[in-house]
Amino acid sequence: MRVMAQVGMVMNLDKCIGCHTCSVTCKQAWTNRAGTEYVWFNNVETRPGQGYPRRYEDQERWRGGWELTKRGRLRLKGGGRVKKLLGIFASPVQPELEDYYEPWTYDYKNLIDAPLGDDFPVARPKSLITGEDTKVTWSANWDDSLGGGPQAAELDPIVEKLRAEHRSEAEQKIRFEYDQTFMFHLPRICEHCLNPSCMASCPSGAIYKRSEDGIVLVDQDRCRGWRQCITGCPYKKMYFNHKSGKAEKCTFCYPRVEIGLPTVCSETCVGRLRYLGIFLYDVDAVTEAASTPDPKDLYRAQLDLMLDPHDPAVVAAARRDGIPEDWLEAARRSPVYKLAKVYQVALPLHPEYRTMPMVWYVPPLSPIVDLLSSQGHDAEDAGTLFGAIDALRIPTDYLAELFTAGDTGIVEGVLRRLAAMRSYMRGISLGTGSDESIAEAVGMDGQSVREMYRLMAIAKYNERYVIPKAHVEQAHNLEEMGCSLDFEDGPGMYPSDSFGEASGKPMPVAVETYYALRQRQTTDEMVQPGSLHGRVNLLNWDGKGVPPGMFPAKEEKADGAAG
Repeated sequence: MRVMAQVGMVMNLDKCIGCHTCSVTCKQAWTNRAGTEYVWFNNVETRPGQGYPRRYEDQERWRGGWELTKRGRLRLKGGGRVKKLLGIFASPVQPELEDYYEPWTYDYKNLIDAPLGDDFPVARPKSLITGEDTKVTWSANWDDSLGGGPQAAELDPIVEKLRAEHRSEAEQKIRFEYDQTFMFHLPRICEHCLNPSCMASCPSGAIYKRSEDGIVLVDQDRCRGWRQCITGCPYKKMYFNHKSGKAEKCTFCYPRVEIGLPTVCSETCVGRLRYLGIFLYDVDAVTEAASTPDPKDLYRAQLDLMLDPHDPAVVAAARRDGIPEDWLEAARRSPVYKLAKVYQVALPLHPEYRTMPMVWYVPPLSPIVDLLSSQGHDAEDAGTLFGAIDALRIPTDYLAELFTAGDTGIVEGVLRRLAAMRSYMRGISLGTGSDESIAEAVGMDGQSVREMYRLMAIAKYNERYVIPKAHVEQAHNLEEMGCSLDFEDGPGMYPSDSFGEASGKPMPVAVETYYALRQRQTTDEMVQPGSLHGRVNLLNWDGKGVPPGMFPAKEEKADGAAG
């Protein structure tokens, strides 16, 4: 057993309202540059729908992820080196711009500066790629506008799969008449997998997984723009910057994580649905787990990889492998470990891709509560709620195809635990007492239910985000000059010098961030402008105090001037 640490994320889909705040803030922080106009490291999909890029889940077409050979060994679904070599100049299994969308802006200049005339000036959509007039037909959040209706839902690869495999039964369960339709929101980032197929697909070895925290990054100096990583990633969360000629992806906001801050998407999430923490896992067992023959067993195999941070044997092995004590303590307090392994209410996205994803999801239960309430039932009564799970408007078959490779039993178990938590806490809230039989019905006890409720409903900031800081002795190893940070107009290369609060001469971003922002983590006062070269960076301002220079100084009135 060789123990490694992995920074992971859990998202509670019951709380996602599809506001896209996470997408906008991520866009502003990481991909607000030329060449990344179509790139969304974080996007929020409406399900059922085609996703982004369109129909990315159709692996019969895109050939992403891993598959097993007849001998039970893993191989890339997109083929080996020879096949990839043949597809360097023309790859039919690689998305084109139209599969994402052609990004656009509007001709605001014409709207504002048009001369006086009889007609009313308009702002025509202009392509951000060609600069020519364009017609808006698709975008990253297009299905959201359609509200999960038949126009988008009929093209959902999961819906098509269910109807092909269980036509008569699926037709009854998945309807898109107005009174039967369903929808929910699915935020997506890079999965930072334990067995990343993008890394295995890269001919130049530019993609690597950091041993310190498991974050998957792209070395911009080694990237040669082959784009095989885009083909290899089944989630299609690898992007090509057409200006720099390099691949880019979600960085899990590693400069923030290194100093104990959550990712931008997590911190700005309106619904507080994201959790960040540490998993300890056995790296020697990853290949064997990913090679599990039955796809429905992959979830359990991945769950078995997660090691108990309270186990003395695991702790001893982790210390032997160089994991610091504060990281072990963070693993014991980790909310993602509790939700995924202890309470088992969080599930990985598409485990059948065999990449061992590290972004997990709590499936939505709310629609069943809303439905029962609208019908006049006591929606949080245990008997009513348990009995109605089979009639959930969001079919468990659909959720199972998303999170458990089609195993509906696991999804139903998760929904029952979530329903039990609601019913159990209802009694406490109404003062009628706690019904221990509700907890026992789902294999839990009252104490566990209350702890799960606190974590999922009222957890404080430091309970939702348990992120140990990087160590000074690790600073050199954590230096990153990749991830779009070392080419023209990338973050850190603006005329005003380098990235972060401590503006100065360009230097490796991880070291700079650690030393510049450590003061913010350990003081209650605003960092003094003198130490930051007199600049105020509002993107990194933590709201503590009003630093000098934020607002113009008031001019003193001359003596005798009118009041």
